[in-house]
Amino acid sequence: MTELPHVIANGRAVPAALPCTIEAFLHAQQLLPRSVVVEHNGDAVSPSDFSRRMLQPGDRLEIVRIVAGG
Repeated sequence: MTELPHVIANGRAVPAALPCTIEAFLHAQQLLPRSVVVEHNGDAVSPSDFSRRMLQPGDRLEIVRIVAGG
């Protein structure tokens, strides 16, 4: 059995079917793209670019969920 490649998301290795878009990765993690802020390899990514920005093995993501309230 072949091990899936991974990305580092919030400091943890997460297996993923790579290459894929940030949007596809978020869906695979059961996250709604409109409910998160993403940094990819140190660069902030606009939500409008989630469907175009490709992830490769070993890429680093910081994903922050947006929550309403105070």
